[in-house]
Amino acid sequence: MSDTIPFTIDGVAVEGRPGQTILQAADDAGIYIPRLCAHKELHPFGSCRVCTVKVNGRPQSACTMPCAKGMVVENNTPELLEHRRGLVEMLFVEGNHYCMFCEKSGNCELQALAYRLGIMAPRYPFQFPDRNVDASHPDVLIDRNRCILCARCVRASHDLDGKNVFQFVGRGSKKRIWINAEAKLKDTNLDVTDKAVEICPVGAILKKRQGYAVPVGQRLYDHQPIGSDIEAKRAAAAQA
Repeated sequence: MSDTIPFTIDGVAVEGRPGQTILQAADDAGIYIPRLCAHKELHPFGSCRVCTVKVNGRPQSACTMPCAKGMVVENNTPELLEHRRGLVEMLFVEGNHYCMFCEKSGNCELQALAYRLGIMAPRYPFQFPDRNVDASHPDVLIDRNRCILCARCVRASHDLDGKNVFQFVGRGSKKRIWINAEAKLKDTNLDVTDKAVEICPVGAILKKRQGYAVPVGQRLYDHQPIGSDIEAKRAAAAQA
């Protein structure tokens, strides 16, 4: 019995492996599917829906949908690109993202994805929520203005660090990231070496005393669009 699962993404033949999701198989094949909550070290979560694709004509999140033999996946279509633009634009207006002087600028996945999708300014009105900054910890600060509720820090703290530093509180527009202490971040058992500190895709969780250690212009997405590392695999395979 073959240990591969053949299917197509935008007409390109892809071979997944048993247990893989569409997103994982696409990454191996060098096909980039945008994502924000997904991370290779974390279990699939499916919260941001930026990775939404169509599977046999029906919308599915690529990060949670397992591969199946013969499935027809649509990824790069005008409809799906417009869907992703809308989601990313809403993330911008629902927070306070000061990209021009954010330490994460150039390394921020939300910013990089907006550029890749051609978003210059959101179409929706900014909500300017009142969110606080907690800089009480000696080595880490949390700026809730930039949090996109992707739950990466929640999952990393629990699954990778063996802790429970972060969780969500509230519902709907009142939902926000919170900590396992009654007062400040300094009262938690968070350590600067925790994976939860590194895994944030935006500038919501930052290490102190490292600002601009990598100059602007030399950052991850300053010269190559997000997803270029994945697409390079397909280009290399085509030349082999």
